[in-house]
Amino acid sequence: MKTLYFVRHCSSTGQISEASLTELGHQQAQELASFFKDIQIDHIISSPFIRAQDSISPTAHEKNLSLIIDNRLAERILSTSDLPDWLELLEKTFTDFNLKFIGGESSREATDRAIEVVKEASGNCIFVTHGNLLSLILKHFDSSIGFIDWKSLSNPDIYQITITNNKSIIKRLWT
Repeated sequence: MKTLYFVRHCSSTGQISEASLTELGHQQAQELASFFKDIQIDHIISSPFIRAQDSISPTAHEKNLSLIIDNRLAERILSTSDLPDWLELLEKTFTDFNLKFIGGESSREATDRAIEVVKEASGNCIFVTHGNLLSLILKHFDSSIGFIDWKSLSNPDIYQITITNNKSIIKRLWT
């Protein structure tokens, strides 16, 4: 049995990779550390984005674990062009996994890179990432997950995936 925890970063000041946590986000990061306090964790793997690292740093400190940074957990790039109708286009990428916009990556490409990290991990792990990529990871394990589920994610959010005999059970833990 393998237990994986997927964390969406805490409240942040923006979307760029250098965006920091808000004051509320720092409080939420402490709440995450409290949440994971009594849970056995072997590794913590984070997106390189500052808001992701800062969201889980108190947990890593509490557990005396090094924070492993993996670029494959960075947020999915929808496009490098300005897309005024980005929300509509994002919704389409949940049904057409090969749909790709200028300078961006398809849902399939983003999912594939994230799942590589998951497959390489051993033991009970926390993966810290971003909303769109998190929803794609969850969709990999449960095809019924889609755009509506992405819209319902919170900052932060935690999902647990328990894998036993190649069967997975997804459970939302953050309320």
